[in-house]
Amino acid sequence: MQRKAVVLPGIAVVLAALVTGCSAGSGADGQQTDNKAGGTAAVAPPGKYRSLPEPCRSVGSKRLKEMLPASPALTTEQVEQLYAGKADPSYDADRRVGCRWKSETSDATRLLYVGYERVVSYDSAVSDDDRAREVYERQLEAAHLPVAAATTPPATGASGAPSSGAASAPTAATTSASGAPASGAPASGAPGSGAAGTPGGSPSSSTGPGAPPLGSRRLDNLADSAFLEDKLGAAGPTAQARTVRIVFRTSNVIVTVEYTVQPTQRGVTPDSEETQVSAQELAAGLAEEFED
Repeated sequence: MQRKAVVLPGIAVVLAALVTGCSAGSGADGQQTDNKAGGTAAVAPPGKYRSLPEPCRSVGSKRLKEMLPASPALTTEQVEQLYAGKADPSYDADRRVGCRWKSETSDATRLLYVGYERVVSYDSAVSDDDRAREVYERQLEAAHLPVAAATTPPATGASGAPSSGAASAPTAATTSASGAPASGAPASGAPGSGAAGTPGGSPSSSTGPGAPPLGSRRLDNLADSAFLEDKLGAAGPTAQARTVRIVFRTSNVIVTVEYTVQPTQRGVTPDSEETQVSAQELAAGLAEEFED
């Protein structure tokens, strides 16, 4: 009498799973393959930058002295501490770093800040650059600026930095780290205005007929994308402070520059153009460092 082979249900399930696993296995390089699609899932490329500059050393001493004049009453050691800056606490120097400077003189208090953020995407389908673009766009939206870029590009000098009278000079900001913005007339009554903002003399005024507005706006000639905010503090018991903030993105790194000027004398308002000039030139210098 001939016997028939009997396959138990449990064993059949195991065998089916093994066959399926073999037919839909991994690719040659460990990449997951899709038999139905007939290809390998694409992985987004990593960001261009894998590290960040040292923020407290990102601004040259000449630029710092122009933007942050030291009081004559300071000792040599105190002046060195002023220009050394104070680094922000950071748990990962390759992801987020920043540095702050503060100068107090008889005519004004000035603050400068430079910050770097390297954006990393943890989604293999989204590149670091695309993720950084999303982070930048959120900051742009929070600043309530138009989506379209500025229509008039800033004038640039031989080095690529905005020149005096540039159409898209940055708006007043809080801190600046590597240079002064390009266009602008001396701030009326603001300490440090004049030749300090622009090499070779005072910047020419760009506030005449046909000149572009100096308010908060997008900048279309700085890094991959950039915008500028110019804010004047509310009037109160102290003099009004003007803060210019510039944010720009270069590949997967977002850079923030803030420059603030607050006169000691009430009724004196820092000039918007002068403050923007200092901040924009600094931002342009920082952007050039990434291109080198």
